[in-house]
Amino acid sequence: MEAAHVERRLAAILATDIVGYSRMVETDEAATLGAIRKLRAEAIDPLVARHHGRLVKLMGDGAIVEFGSVVDAVTCAIAIQTETRAIEATSPRERRIVFRMGINLGDVVVEGGDLLGDGVNVAARLEQLCDPGGILISGTAYDHLRGKIGLALDYRGEQQVKNMARPVRSYSVRLDGSRRRWLLDARRLRRWRFPAAAALLVLLGGIAIWEQRRPVETRSVAHLALPLPDKPSIAVLPFDNLGTDTEQGYFVDGMTEDLITDLSKLSGIFVISRNSSWTYKGKPAKVQQVAEDLGVRYVLEGSVQRQGDHVRINAQLIDAVGGQHLWADRYDGTMSDVFGLQDKVIHQIVAALAVHLTSTEQARAGGAETNNPEAYDALLRGWDYLRKDREEETLKAIASFEKAIELDKDYGRAYAALAAANLRIVVSYWEAATGAGFEHAFERMKENLAKALEKPTSLAYAVSAEILAREGRYNEAFAAIDNAMGLTPSDPENHIAKAKILNASGRAGEAEEVARKAMRFDPRFAPGTLRVLAQSLFHQAKYVDTVETLRRILSQQSDVAEDYATLVSSLGHLGRRDGVQDAIDKFNEIAPKSGYDPLTVQEMGWWWYDDMFNYDDTYRVRLLEGLRKAGVPEGAGTDISYADYKRLIVKKEGEYDVQGVTEIDAPTAKAMHDSGGVIFVDVRAAGDFNSAHIPGAKNLSLPTRLSKESVAKVAGNDDEIVFSCIGKYCPYSAYASAKAVLWGYTHVYRFAGGFAAWQDAGYPTETSAAQ
Repeated sequence: MEAAHVERRLAAILATDIVGYSRMVETDEAATLGAIRKLRAEAIDPLVARHHGRLVKLMGDGAIVEFGSVVDAVTCAIAIQTETRAIEATSPRERRIVFRMGINLGDVVVEGGDLLGDGVNVAARLEQLCDPGGILISGTAYDHLRGKIGLALDYRGEQQVKNMARPVRSYSVRLDGSRRRWLLDARRLRRWRFPAAAALLVLLGGIAIWEQRRPVETRSVAHLALPLPDKPSIAVLPFDNLGTDTEQGYFVDGMTEDLITDLSKLSGIFVISRNSSWTYKGKPAKVQQVAEDLGVRYVLEGSVQRQGDHVRINAQLIDAVGGQHLWADRYDGTMSDVFGLQDKVIHQIVAALAVHLTSTEQARAGGAETNNPEAYDALLRGWDYLRKDREEETLKAIASFEKAIELDKDYGRAYAALAAANLRIVVSYWEAATGAGFEHAFERMKENLAKALEKPTSLAYAVSAEILAREGRYNEAFAAIDNAMGLTPSDPENHIAKAKILNASGRAGEAEEVARKAMRFDPRFAPGTLRVLAQSLFHQAKYVDTVETLRRILSQQSDVAEDYATLVSSLGHLGRRDGVQDAIDKFNEIAPKSGYDPLTVQEMGWWWYDDMFNYDDTYRVRLLEGLRKAGVPEGAGTDISYADYKRLIVKKEGEYDVQGVTEIDAPTAKAMHDSGGVIFVDVRAAGDFNSAHIPGAKNLSLPTRLSKESVAKVAGNDDEIVFSCIGKYCPYSAYASAKAVLWGYTHVYRFAGGFAAWQDAGYPTETSAAQ
């Protein structure tokens, strides 16, 4: 029986795909697909037609194109890469479309409109091995191309292709005339200054000599969606817990995070954040995939085994681009030497990557943060709780940090962690922050921060910067956050903290730059990072980008009320009504739990993510104008301008003083209350007031109910009237009493400590039914 005829032909095959496509689609599918369609219509399809190509098939982010000649295939590929670079140059780096391409000349099997066989397989394999933005061609294509066009090509060695017995020669098209790079060369070795280098030279010598025999391009630099930094770049994957006690996971995670922190202290290394590295926790991940996702060259992975007092660390450093192990080692010791074990790992990384340490970095290296291993264990347990960002776990974290301090009264990092945990309560709307809880957390935060700054860490400086910024002391806040960044240059949270201060002080353009730098350290973009970016975009009137960024935030985290207010204001500036009412409804749904009244223009001018008293006024006005354009209600008591009543208020170290208003403490408030005839007005939101308040107090919520008319219903101009709020750090009672002065009330008092101080004093309270 005669075999069925198989149609074959010789063809030049171009295989392409998009670098980091999965990440881009996960981040914003609609925008990514829209950009690809536009690029195809404006550049790719016309160029393929001009070079007599035929699109064989599309495969998600990939494509196979057939050409009649190698010359056409290569010149078309060069044209596409060149045109794509030009079109995408103005796009944000993380959203740029970057192709990699493989070209082969070979025999193909024709099945209808499709092509199969080794001719296609080789092109597809070369595309996988290609550098981002590059073109890799096979030996057969090279042989037919040679002498036909003036083109610089670099030999990339022989590549193994699945289902083919013989390796395939490969050549890269030199699009920019760049010279080849070397992984470890003599110049870098001469810059080696770390004291442990000599001891490791024998270990690394074989690697260095072998690597110098062939350039980086002989191995795959594929799958990198982001350009490599101009310094050694590394991601530390979560270490595995090999101990028999699964409860020791906090210890293993804590040690891994400390390695990230220690590497982040070195200015000569680019370190991916814990937030991004932790996306691989508990998941099988190839180091090449890590390199593609995070844009790094090196990956550190390993395990920790803790049995009683014994600790064993296994670690290996991998060149993620080529899959080469630079070193692997085991470190054994006891809990009392745990910092020494961590230092050994750091030393080997520094030596292997030939990183030059500054004199300051050398002086800081090797110091133990505590001599008490139990205190360190308590701190790691507390940090594990704090990372969960929930009320119950935060309270457990506080207990663990307090235990660490009991064990070591001079443990600076534990004081900083305790300050950070209390700050978490201060900025939350948890039960622990209600009533006197807010006040107590704030005072504990300040007390522990003062102790932490006696032996300052990056965390201590960062917490200090946030508090100083909240108090409007921006110059001092910049100094503090710069100190934090000096200690840990690769920590994205410090960059975001600085971007917040830049936004608040009227420097949104700089804030955007700093936020985008943080996003490079944290390519998985935590919602808080995107939120600060959105604020900086909004302040620059980049409303379309603001809306897009807010949509991304809300897809990850949908319980921050201010995000909806920012979205409403952005849509208002754009003149768009679609989505406005939905966002207002969502804000109002969340508002009671967040301590807000229903959305008003006025309240966002007082509190938008934080206290707006010292916020840049131009940015503040822009926020309010957008809300007005979107149709948001103005609020109560707006017959007096913000500028007029703010003029009566002074803020110092977070507390307020109002001209023409008598400030009273809790005993005085109690005496006035018991004397009768004094009117107490609580300006908190209705939900907070109803849960507990001073007996007989009237609730006139500042944003929605406090007006000249409503106050006149409860008090005459010559009556004694006392305004109160949550506590002394709440600006609402200051605004209310300032308004009352301008409305003509002559006996205005402000109970600065508010309900928190009343409750703390043990005075009686009452509740009210919801209206």
